Amino acid sequence: MTGVCIAAGMVCVVYYLAIIIYAGITADFAWIWLAAGVVFLGGGFLVRYGKSHPGFFPGWLKGTVIALFIAGAVIFLAICGKVIQGMTWKGSSDLDYVVVLGAQVRGNVPSKALNKRLKAALAYAEENQDTILILSGGKGSGEDITEAECMKEYLSAHGVPGDRMILEDKSTNTRENLAFSADLSPCAQSRTGIISNNFHVYRAVKLAHKLGYRNAEGIAAESDPLLQVHYVVREVFALVKEKLKGNI
Repeated sequence: MTGVCIAAGMVCVVYYLAIIIYAGITADFAWIWLAAGVVFLGGGFLVRYGKSHPGFFPGWLKGTVIALFIAGAVIFLAICGKVIQGMTWKGSSDLDYVVVLGAQVRGNVPSKALNKRLKAALAYAEENQDTILILSGGKGSGEDITEAECMKEYLSAHGVPGDRMILEDKSTNTRENLAFSADLSPCAQSRTGIISNNFHVYRAVKLAHKLGYRNAEGIAAESDPLLQVHYVVREVFALVKEKLKGNI
């Protein structure tokens, strides 16, 4: 058990460093890997100390810690399974609407995450010529134009006609993306797909259902391979947060 804890702790710390080197010190939620590394390493050394000092940890304490760890692991893995399930969703053909969720724009250029969503949106639009795209995303810090406008420019440059695009340019988060899109169109009462990076699709669909979307389907775009595990873990905590807030 000591070796397992120490090994897990080292893996978490190394992954944290890899995220920071790759995505920068401000990478969202990256600290969770450093925290996990400290917990695992600390736990490993405590287990080693307890073995060499019999009676240091009361039996009830060890039992409680083990029970809590097992319960937490089961809940975590169950939610992970839901996130991974959403990563496989491709959506039905000939949907009435597809909501393309916005992501960061750097100046007026789509970020890597948004670019992957746009590629998925373009592929779907080309295969389903009657589907209307709702491009959803406002203007945030560091963005010269709204995310909706950035998406329109990309799709227009790749041949999608303007009459197939509806711009929702006020939202600042996923829930607002979906709520404001429903205000601009009958997408909540129609057969509607939701495009986002694969790790985010399950939560987006759950939010849509809570907001009254009757026939919402997920369409998973690709995600960054190096950050995939990080995104899935982060999404587990995001789902718990949304559940506690009553949004799903």
